[in-house]
Amino acid sequence: MTPDTRCAAPRRPDLPPRVRVVEVGPRDGLQNEAARVSTADKVSFVDLLSAAGLPVIEVSAFVSPAWVPQMADAREVLSAIQRRPGTRYTALVPNLKGLNRAREAGLDEIAIFAASSEGFSRRNINQGIEASLAAYAGVCREARAAGLRVRAYLSTAFGCPFDGAVAPDAVAAVAGRLVEMGAYEVSVSDTIGVAHPGQVPAVIAAVRRQLDLTQIALHFHDTRGTALANVLAGLELGVATFDASAGGLGGCPYAPGAAGNLATDDLIYMLDGLGIETGVDLEALSAASRFIAARLDHPLPSRYAQARASAPRA
Repeated sequence: MTPDTRCAAPRRPDLPPRVRVVEVGPRDGLQNEAARVSTADKVSFVDLLSAAGLPVIEVSAFVSPAWVPQMADAREVLSAIQRRPGTRYTALVPNLKGLNRAREAGLDEIAIFAASSEGFSRRNINQGIEASLAAYAGVCREARAAGLRVRAYLSTAFGCPFDGAVAPDAVAAVAGRLVEMGAYEVSVSDTIGVAHPGQVPAVIAAVRRQLDLTQIALHFHDTRGTALANVLAGLELGVATFDASAGGLGGCPYAPGAAGNLATDDLIYMLDGLGIETGVDLEALSAASRFIAARLDHPLPSRYAQARASAPRA
């Protein structure tokens, strides 16, 4: 066991007193991993994340196994996890078929994914933005009729690998459409890890012309090492919901070999130091990260995990 040498500073009054962390490692993280993780290990991973106090865990995705083989056992995983009171469990769905499978698995919340850029939308789901939104409107309508909450991801909000720069107003326009069709929250996402703190205010300012601040979440990748700086920029603007992945699980598919998702471990370490409450136990979270790292074919990129592993033992 390593000693906890953190020294938390008094919380800055301009920052939110509490942040909600959405854990996406079991889905967004694992779906990009080449090593096949067993159903039993996925269940244990989710249970460890639940025990750490994560308030929202995205467990899997009801997508075609032909496209994402790692998610083929979504229903089996969801049927076996221990659902902790106070934690919401969700899964990604691309269409009405996926929605029906999610309902059969006993979920009360789903996530949909749209894009801010035409090029990414067509390359990722083989539909333009307008066609994808029309399809998602039907998913949202059916989900809400069944009593399911809908969260939306908005990809390429800070840059697109195909179209380049993306105008903040374009991001805001799609975000507004997603809320209009029933999403309670839009996760404004830096899909390829190009965002920097100078961009965050302009994007959030544009989105806030369409959404309430409480409807905005941020999803950063750490491909260029700016994820935590971007989180701090978001906190200074009042954003209080952030997505992250245990251990930094999951690479960036458009930058092979690069770090992918912001590590939940690194995020919690920073938020703890800022005196911001999350309800997440960092030590228990680290146990979840170590567990899943042992099931993969490479170390996880979390700086906190690396520092913890190399620290002298007491």
